[in-house]
Amino acid sequence: MADVLSERLRGPFRDAAEAVFYHGSTPWEVDEAMEAFGFARGPFAAEDILGLDLAWERRRDGGPPILRRMMELGKLGRKSGAGWYRYPGGGGKVEDPIVADLALEEAHFHRVARVDYAEAQIRERLLAALIVAARGLLAEGYAAAEIDRAAIAALGFPAERGGPLVFAATMGADWTDRLIERVRDEGRVPLPPRT
Repeated sequence: MADVLSERLRGPFRDAAEAVFYHGSTPWEVDEAMEAFGFARGPFAAEDILGLDLAWERRRDGGPPILRRMMELGKLGRKSGAGWYRYPGGGGKVEDPIVADLALEEAHFHRVARVDYAEAQIRERLLAALIVAARGLLAEGYAAAEIDRAAIAALGFPAERGGPLVFAATMGADWTDRLIERVRDEGRVPLPPRT
């Protein structure tokens, strides 16, 4: 069951990260925002470790245009020496300006107006997606503690914050609902359906 929960949380979290990237941030800005919140690693660094080819295979919709372009360029993640980041000589991750340029090109091709997100705005969008996904699982009958444990184990959600449901409860229903509606109304970051 942990694998099911992990995948059901990972998908919306990853989709939100890619949307924020596509609409104005870089993978390293997204990763830095989530790591500053306490995540073990950001979603792009984590995907590089897993492999972009595996992310591609899991996608039924073919994924975002940027991911398709990454695959065409052979950017499969750490194992190929380049993914969202470059790994020169098999070493640590280095920002890759080619990836940022791909986002600019795709946004231009699709007439997407890019936004300069602040760190807090990046974090809010990813947390909104994760909280909505967690609430959806809760509505399906999964236990809150299991959902939070899956987010901590699979996504690196900061354990000291208790998981997305504990974090949302700590912030309060009004704050959480306003955050979700603001992100939903903006329309740039896909959120799971309301439950």
